[in-house]
Amino acid sequence: MPSSPSSAVHPVDERLPLARLAPLALQHVLVMYAGAVAVPLIVGRALNLPPEDVAFLISADLFACGVATLIQSWGIPGVGVRLPVMMGVTFAALGPMLSMATAPEVGILGIFGSVIAAGIFGTLVAPFVSRLLPLFPPVVTGTIILVIGISLMRVGVNWAGGGQPSFPRMVDGVSVHFPNPNYGQVSGLAIAGFVLLTILALLKWTQGFVRNVAVLLGIVAGCLLAAAMGIMHVDKVAEAPWFGLVLPFHFGTPQFHLVPIVTMCVVMIVVMIESLGMFLAIGEITERKLSRDDLTRGLRADGVGTLIGGIFNTFPYTSFSQNVGLVGVTGVRSRWVTVAGGVILLALGLLPKMAALAESVPQVVLGGAGIVMFGMVAATGIRILSGVDFRTNANNLFIVAIAVGFGMIPLVAPSLFRNLPHDLHPLLESGILLAAIVAVLLNVFFNGVRSAETARSEAASAAAAAEHV
Repeated sequence: MPSSPSSAVHPVDERLPLARLAPLALQHVLVMYAGAVAVPLIVGRALNLPPEDVAFLISADLFACGVATLIQSWGIPGVGVRLPVMMGVTFAALGPMLSMATAPEVGILGIFGSVIAAGIFGTLVAPFVSRLLPLFPPVVTGTIILVIGISLMRVGVNWAGGGQPSFPRMVDGVSVHFPNPNYGQVSGLAIAGFVLLTILALLKWTQGFVRNVAVLLGIVAGCLLAAAMGIMHVDKVAEAPWFGLVLPFHFGTPQFHLVPIVTMCVVMIVVMIESLGMFLAIGEITERKLSRDDLTRGLRADGVGTLIGGIFNTFPYTSFSQNVGLVGVTGVRSRWVTVAGGVILLALGLLPKMAALAESVPQVVLGGAGIVMFGMVAATGIRILSGVDFRTNANNLFIVAIAVGFGMIPLVAPSLFRNLPHDLHPLLESGILLAAIVAVLLNVFFNGVRSAETARSEAASAAAAAEHV
């Protein structure tokens, strides 16, 4: 006999047959894969780590992605929103981490220490973050995401150029920058352009799943061309083992520095506010009403996932919004699909050959894709700002203008704050954090603080327009 409405299983909790579950889960993994491996690639190369260490960062990232996704979608007592959510490294932390990477006294161990501290902080403040939502209306979140995209574009353009335009060398105890002779080579620019054109062609002439993975397919096409031109080498892939454990503290004992910790905690608040909007959006898509306890468990999963990330040699985690969009596109609302996706990510993290293959992708190939990925982040900020009332509230124009101006300081005048205390440099050299702080303060100054209900509605609307940050 059919189940009564009261005993029927909600679509979110529906268990699908394996034949349907596996391809749907793999689709989620493919949609997020390019974004998931981008951050460890960027940070690892900024730290000048050897290829095998960068490959390990990628393995650790995929492994931690899987763990965080299982915690968020499957749930453990008191943690996890239990919705179809895929977790991955957030781009919001990238700017501060690159600043930390260039600070000799911080380095990779200082980054991991700040991530662990931010994870603990996020876990503890999760019950209170939803109350901060009124401080982050669309005029603030849109501005922050716009600055994130603009800041990251420098990374994408330099990738297309084949690396950094110059490299430092110590001469008589003084750091001197020498031009990079390989920067801007015609062959590299041609490959980056080919990747970009391939992605654009896929976006224009394909639909559905192929369109959703256009960036990943563009990277694959670029790799084939680079291999044919003798630019891509896979020697490290052949040498890498098929199986390898991801062990905690692979690079050593984390170090804890006050300013990097404070910086990463501020990033954590921004990330959790974005997650809050994402949960509200996915709740509407799946038609599951979320209570404050549900939101707290989801935010706590962000903190726990970030803590796990720091322990397992990787970075802060958040929900990937392109996967939220995929739920709406496919109409499949079961959280067990993303649980299976988490298992696939775990498995990928234990396959060093996969990480070595991702590490072997030439920077020029990533450059063509990076311009699209990071440009879409900036465009998403503009989309969110398009819903802001600028016509009758001209103060919103000043909030955006001044916050973006502060966010551009590290890009256009990196030496502006050189005479301020050195411990503040990781904060002052992050345009994302400068923009976030200025936007929040100016919004409170001009617009005050809105009601919690209005903030929830605005956050859900902004999340519905968002791509991953």
